[in-house]
Amino acid sequence: MELFWILIFTSVYHPLVRAQGVYAPANAQIVHSGAACNVKDDNISERIYTIKEGDTLVLQCIVKGHPRPQVRWTKTAGSASDKFQETSIYNETLRIEGIQRVQGGRYYCKADNGVGVAAIKSIRVDVQYLDTPVLTVHQTISDVRGNYYQEKTVFLRCTVNSNPPARFIWKRGNGVIEQSKDNGVDIYEPLYTQGETKVLKLKNLRPKDFADYTCQVSVRNVCNIEDNSVTFRLTNSTTPPMIRLSVNDTVVVDPGQDVLLTCEVTSGFPQPTVTWSRYPDPLPLSAQVRGATLILRAVTPADAGFYNCTAVNNVGNPARKNANLVVRTMGNLTFQITPDSNKDSETIQIGRELKLSCHVDATPQDKVNYTWYKNGAPVYNSDNLILLRSDPDMAPGTSSLEIVDLKFRDLATYSCLVNFLGSRVPELRVDVNISQNSVSPPVLSVPPGGQVVNVREGGNTELVCLVVDGKPRPPILWSRMEKDLLMPSGTPVVETADGRLRLKNVSRDMMGVYRCQTAPYNGLNIKRREAQVQLNVQYPPIVDPVFKDVRSQIYQIVTLRCTVLRSNPPRLTDVRWLRNGNSPLTSMPDLKATPELKFKLDPTNNGTYECRISNSAGTSTCIFNVSARPYSAEFYFDTPNPVRIVKGNNYSYNLQWTQKDPNATDRIIGYWLNVRKNKMSVLAEHIDVRNKGPEKGVLMSHTIPGLKIPLSYEVRLAPITTYSIGDYVSRTIQYTEPYTYPRSSDHVCGFEDERICGFSQDRSDVFDWTRQNNLTNNPKRSANTGPETDRSGTKEGYYMYIEASRPRAQGDKARLLSPLFNVSSVRGPKGSGRVPYCVSFFYHMKGKHIGTLNVLLRVRSIAPVDTVMWTKSGHQGPNWRKASIDISPTGPFQIVFEGIRGANYEGDIAIDDVSITIGKCKQENTVSNAVLIGGSRSLPLASWLTFGLSFFLLLLYR
Repeated sequence: MELFWILIFTSVYHPLVRAQGVYAPANAQIVHSGAACNVKDDNISERIYTIKEGDTLVLQCIVKGHPRPQVRWTKTAGSASDKFQETSIYNETLRIEGIQRVQGGRYYCKADNGVGVAAIKSIRVDVQYLDTPVLTVHQTISDVRGNYYQEKTVFLRCTVNSNPPARFIWKRGNGVIEQSKDNGVDIYEPLYTQGETKVLKLKNLRPKDFADYTCQVSVRNVCNIEDNSVTFRLTNSTTPPMIRLSVNDTVVVDPGQDVLLTCEVTSGFPQPTVTWSRYPDPLPLSAQVRGATLILRAVTPADAGFYNCTAVNNVGNPARKNANLVVRTMGNLTFQITPDSNKDSETIQIGRELKLSCHVDATPQDKVNYTWYKNGAPVYNSDNLILLRSDPDMAPGTSSLEIVDLKFRDLATYSCLVNFLGSRVPELRVDVNISQNSVSPPVLSVPPGGQVVNVREGGNTELVCLVVDGKPRPPILWSRMEKDLLMPSGTPVVETADGRLRLKNVSRDMMGVYRCQTAPYNGLNIKRREAQVQLNVQYPPIVDPVFKDVRSQIYQIVTLRCTVLRSNPPRLTDVRWLRNGNSPLTSMPDLKATPELKFKLDPTNNGTYECRISNSAGTSTCIFNVSARPYSAEFYFDTPNPVRIVKGNNYSYNLQWTQKDPNATDRIIGYWLNVRKNKMSVLAEHIDVRNKGPEKGVLMSHTIPGLKIPLSYEVRLAPITTYSIGDYVSRTIQYTEPYTYPRSSDHVCGFEDERICGFSQDRSDVFDWTRQNNLTNNPKRSANTGPETDRSGTKEGYYMYIEASRPRAQGDKARLLSPLFNVSSVRGPKGSGRVPYCVSFFYHMKGKHIGTLNVLLRVRSIAPVDTVMWTKSGHQGPNWRKASIDISPTGPFQIVFEGIRGANYEGDIAIDDVSITIGKCKQENTVSNAVLIGGSRSLPLASWLTFGLSFFLLLLYR
């Protein structure tokens, strides 16, 4: 029984912010975070993601829309020559480890939430690679001036697969070959070649042309892909390979024999490399390759095929030879008795023709030897006995014995013996007794009651079609009457020796008419006898809906309907309604009508209702979950800047949601809010909405206070009515830096988010700053340098630091750049064209090898200018220290934090809680530029006056 709550609220009212029209179609954007070499837009504004083969591809589809859209990734091939490829991944992040060139192409992110048209974005992934080049040599000899002498020309062809297109450099020895400086060479790109190819032509070969030649290929270090090269030594002995096989083109063997195939190299320099392969399958697992010899032990029919020997030395074309290995097999042996076909006879008659045929499934078919016997004696050609080795009127490889003008002396037992001459494959034999009593046409019959076979879905059955008369009795062939339908076994025809087709685990797609026919072999070769059997598969009713969630207001009429879509047999035998599995709610309804149940919903009859509908094959159920509980809330994920920094190390979060179908149940009067960390509740409160309940499509907001930076929390929310509480929905809220580039604000950047407030690494420095907290510290790090926690003292808090350990060297620099601040839209104090800014931050410089921390002002102009505004060197103690700097930039600017590595590894430097705000720094925290860059620090006059006034007031108060 379900428990209902009647709630009386006495909690404090929490105001809610509402916005109309928040149901929005999906919007998508693709960003990357993998090992990209470059991301750019081409001429048609398509984004291109360039990546090195073998690196990790990471694409993220950032979606917006309410309700939260579902994401689906698809891919098409990169070029028309590639086959279409598609892979669907239902995740916002697509990650491919070790990407390969065939995985390049256009990737689509489709976001859909059922509102409006789905959003589709695409990005083209360009996989960069450079293979090892292949160098081949080709020679031609031509007669010149009437055969007075011969001119020998050599072509060195260098081919490589690469992306982007490779650049080729030819070298003779260590020197680069330049066509303009050597008339004896020609370098060109041939037409109609696969891959990228460059040809070096050596015209009328000279003595100096016998040398080492190197083809060097380069993609100009894109994606840090190094150059590749291949070298070939050209001599006057260079010749293409030639080979010969130790066997004939076709090798026929018995099963179980060993086969040795030797590929002898007769010429070629350099020494050719010999390889073996098989077509169309790979080499057998038991195959052994020893040099140029292929050994196959105890061959089986599965080892048959074309075996190819290839010799390659990169001179001329590869030399190839192949041998067809045939393994003898002998399978099914069948016979046929064909009465006089000219008279359409179906029986044996004296004075007419008779043909006996014998066929075996064998390999090789043309090597099969047929021998006929009559009563044990060999049969030879005579006036009335004609032997046909291969009968043209029968299937290929069929032997026939024709009896002309059948006489009583021809009535006998005939035997067909089949074998391979000189083979160990066992011979096969079939005997046929020819007499007027031993041969008669078959009679096919379906047993009484067997024309229609009823079976329940999932059961076993058999279809029966018997030969009740006839000699000899042929097999029965089963097939489907409907065209293009296969048998349950997956084949068009199934042969049964006894006429019984046995079916297991019958499904409704097996239902239909089956044809049974006499086979034209192992009996009389006459018109086929045929019959039909109907298979009727019975199954329980198919109902709709299988499950439905029904919500309603209390004391309203609820109507439940269970529709029967299909049923076999169609006649229903029982219909029952139950609640929570208990006894029937109503008497037996009309079995011909659609089952329906009506009742008034009250707090006592919520629950699960079942409509059980039965026929003779079984029972199906419609399930209705009937409840007055409100639907769940739908979180809104696209709230702009939901995080707000509050005093201390805290933040608040603006939680937004809509209510699904708020009018389906009683009026929603509030929400339960529960905030958890590590499954422990840290906040539980009631949000009162009695003054104005939720409306469909109206956005609701509530601020969650007292959250700790930079922790994440699980938020659970459930709607409440007067009679019930709805299901909780859950989401995770994360602290993100509420920093909006490029606008300045009073925000303090604690580097808690991976986007680090828009800061970036300087590409011109030696190494980078690293984002870290206590939990991500390297356990093997140096113990006497670097902070233990962030500036606030929490282990979860992040900061930026430079690592002084190897491979860093003294003097190495790492620069961290702030976002660009555009001061042109901000006006300075009256009478001044410059706007003052305050740069404030905390720094940590502990260690005996501490180098230098500089803060530079980089003003953007025709040439950016860096000015050192603050500097500190050496050990500054174990604690975080604060620094504030006043600046007055003359134009758009960035702040640069420059860390310089000291003499050794105990020199980690860290920064945290950086702020860049409009206006001068507070007086007590300001350090003048003169003090920062040089000279001793002295307390400003204003500070002395403030101190004196405060001291005087203290004495007066006392």
